[in-house]
Amino acid sequence: MFLNRIFKSWPLGIAAALLLTHTAWAQQKPRQVITLDRIVAVINDEVITRNDLNARIAMAEEQLRRQGTPAPARPDLERQLLQRMITDRAQLHFAKENGLRIDDVELDRAIGRIAEDNKLSTTQLRAAIEKDGVPFASFREDIRNQIVMSRLREREVEDKIIITESEIDNMLANPQQQAAGVDEFNVSHILVRVPENASPDQIQSRLTRAEEALTQLKGGANFRQVAAAFSESPDALQGGSMGWRDGERLPTLFFDALRNMKTGELSGVLRSPNGFHLLKLDDRRGGQGPAMVQQTNARHILIKASELVSDNEARTRLRNLKERLENKTDFAQLARSNSEDTSASKGGDLGWISPGDTVPEFERAMNALKPGEISDPVRSPFGWHLIQVVERRSADLSKERRRLTARQALRERKSEEAYEEWVRQLRDRAFVEMRLDER
Repeated sequence: MFLNRIFKSWPLGIAAALLLTHTAWAQQKPRQVITLDRIVAVINDEVITRNDLNARIAMAEEQLRRQGTPAPARPDLERQLLQRMITDRAQLHFAKENGLRIDDVELDRAIGRIAEDNKLSTTQLRAAIEKDGVPFASFREDIRNQIVMSRLREREVEDKIIITESEIDNMLANPQQQAAGVDEFNVSHILVRVPENASPDQIQSRLTRAEEALTQLKGGANFRQVAAAFSESPDALQGGSMGWRDGERLPTLFFDALRNMKTGELSGVLRSPNGFHLLKLDDRRGGQGPAMVQQTNARHILIKASELVSDNEARTRLRNLKERLENKTDFAQLARSNSEDTSASKGGDLGWISPGDTVPEFERAMNALKPGEISDPVRSPFGWHLIQVVERRSADLSKERRRLTARQALRERKSEEAYEEWVRQLRDRAFVEMRLDER
């Protein structure tokens, strides 16, 4: 239940960013010159208007400003953002055609978590958004769309990925992959997509664009600025930063280039089925020896919030249970009779937990406890928990654990590659008419 690979939290992370960028958009509105709206692109049976694009540009410019990244030239930025808007609309159109929807109850829960993350009530969140001139209905639909696209990725890509035992065996037996598992790379990335079934002229045009980006970088241009102007990857507005990645979780194409690079170096133009890539190695770390980790033996009691049980009611129930535990009631007994997790039959026992096995909220609370201590009620995406740490140990990763790590690495690698390919095919199948240059 608690493995991170099962829990997909990224839509809410994007939602938190939307809270900031919507505010930035609202703050910039009074300074914009009001012009008549017009259509700048048609995607299937939907349109993107100039006002839609201008709002997204204002959001992107504010995001870049907050990061300290120089904004690219306005024409470059608007073309990049329009392409990303087209890709998003193509995904949402596909979801609609296939009956994938997020109902209002689920959306309300997601917005409730956003408010909680910002230390606000839902009412306060709404007031803050509307105070800045952003319609709350528009904010809700942005969040709904982000969740839809996340679910779409799960259903159309991640749920179809198969990892065989022979693939795991090959990874564990490969000396290069063993080295990859030791090293971690902090990587920045630029992607120039190539359409499916592209003509030789189209491929050459995209290669020329990638080479132009590389030329600017070699001339001393800021990587983050070049990424914002050229990259068609979702991380473009984060300066192309992929963050720290285990070598084994990187696409093989990337790892083969990075393992021979020095910190600060640029790769050449790399070709994959999705397009052309440029990499910058920002940093690397790693070492030899056994992979020692601190493991925690923990147990918990879970109460889920629902339409019948509010957050406050769930938390109150756990507070009452904690009082009983402090009065020497047996934890396992209370877990069997009250917990709504599958671990209830085992007295709430979760076994030995390694770093990264649980969602962040649970792990932070668990790590703050001493053996024998019981937490206050802790909120996670699954509900409310009482957590007790039984004991801790330092251990080398067992053979089974190494296989699990290898399986997760293979799944992450395949997922990233498969998703990029799926999005490209979906975008290429959509009817798209560009009208940006029309006046």
